[in-house]
Amino acid sequence: MADETTTTTAPATATTDSGSSAPATRPEGSGGGDRGPRGPRSGGRPGGGPGGPREGGRKFFRRKKVCKFCVEKIDSVNYKDVRLLGQFVAESGKIVPRRLTGVCTPHQRRLADAIKQARNIALLPFASR
Repeated sequence: MADETTTTTAPATATTDSGSSAPATRPEGSGGGDRGPRGPRSGGRPGGGPGGPREGGRKFFRRKKVCKFCVEKIDSVNYKDVRLLGQFVAESGKIVPRRLTGVCTPHQRRLADAIKQARNIALLPFASR
């Protein structure tokens, strides 16, 4: 009886020097190709897996975005101010959303209207190549 409790069979995995276990062979249809073993698993993040130490040393800090129009106390967004409007239009010609620019909701509405007016009288392009 004592022999049965101490003997265990090892699973069919090969351990690497990093301590992680990976399957000894890959199935043919797994899409892995000729890449070989990938190394230790990091959870998809460059700093390590969940709970693991980060190599960068600092956590990511995102500054709170503030409305440019509120800070500079610009009451009305003028459609003739092409330089200002151009900051809120992407290279493809799309109006950049407020979650990326940090503009508040009322100013984003006025900004979109001003960009559309400037496009209609050919101050801004509808799209660029």
